[in-house]
Amino acid sequence: MALSYAIYDVFTDRQLEGNPLAVVFGADWLDDGAMQAIAQEFNLSETVFIRRPGGAAHTAKLRIFTPSQELPFAGHPTVGAAVAIAEAQQGATEEGIDLVQVLEEKVGPVRCAVRLKPGQASFAEFDLPRKSVRLDARFDRQAIADALSLKLSQIGFENHVPSFWSAGAPFVMVPVHDVAAAAAIEFDSLRWEQLTPMAEGRLAAAYVYCRGGVNHTARFHARKFGPGAGNLEDAATGSAVAALSGAIHYFDQFVDGHHPVLVEQGVEMGRPSFIHLHLDIAGGEISNARIGGHAVKIAAGELYV
Repeated sequence: MALSYAIYDVFTDRQLEGNPLAVVFGADWLDDGAMQAIAQEFNLSETVFIRRPGGAAHTAKLRIFTPSQELPFAGHPTVGAAVAIAEAQQGATEEGIDLVQVLEEKVGPVRCAVRLKPGQASFAEFDLPRKSVRLDARFDRQAIADALSLKLSQIGFENHVPSFWSAGAPFVMVPVHDVAAAAAIEFDSLRWEQLTPMAEGRLAAAYVYCRGGVNHTARFHARKFGPGAGNLEDAATGSAVAALSGAIHYFDQFVDGHHPVLVEQGVEMGRPSFIHLHLDIAGGEISNARIGGHAVKIAAGELYV
């Protein structure tokens, strides 16, 4: 039987940049083993399978797989799937369209807003299904430095220190001194596996971040490394930025109001990506958080399985 699929570059408005994503449509009859095998075949950081929703008011059910495991939630599959579904349903339009979707993921329902504009890359933004929470862990900064092949003095900036956060997927947030330190990283996965904690059934990945960016509009520059996902480094990681929201508010203590934060990632891989984080702060706490980005189709075809 043939299944239609598309490849999207996500968190970019340019083809051949951002984080590539395979989107498989009409995947209701595929079992877990088949979906995992297909994700291995595509061998991208993630493949998302579009299925019929369980709720009548919902748009679709998503199953998200890396080449080695299923994920309960991930940002670039959510953005890419939202755009792919909207473009498949609406087709070519002469006028812009704004629409809202509710996508079922294992983490829970995820509300997405999608904007389609003729001649421009589509944009999708989703409300975080879970607010970022700090998890209990202690870290040896020298061990972290060794796993990243950095000096101890390059770990941390201002009051930012390594910390452990999750908004549906766990990440160790590792602040580094500057963009040059981030660029110098040589990740040692064996050393990392020895120091990283487990949460939600998996070893936590490293999300390395610093202030500024290669692009002058970015407020933070980031890289993601981790064991067990089938890829050593990721070009754009929405779930990590979701977790990062808690860390940057904890250390920076944003005042009440709206705070847009642009995070760049993938620069060192030659796949520059731009993740839009929006934080609403009320009473000193995060009252709402959203993540968004562009997505552009790069390929489409049929899958014979």
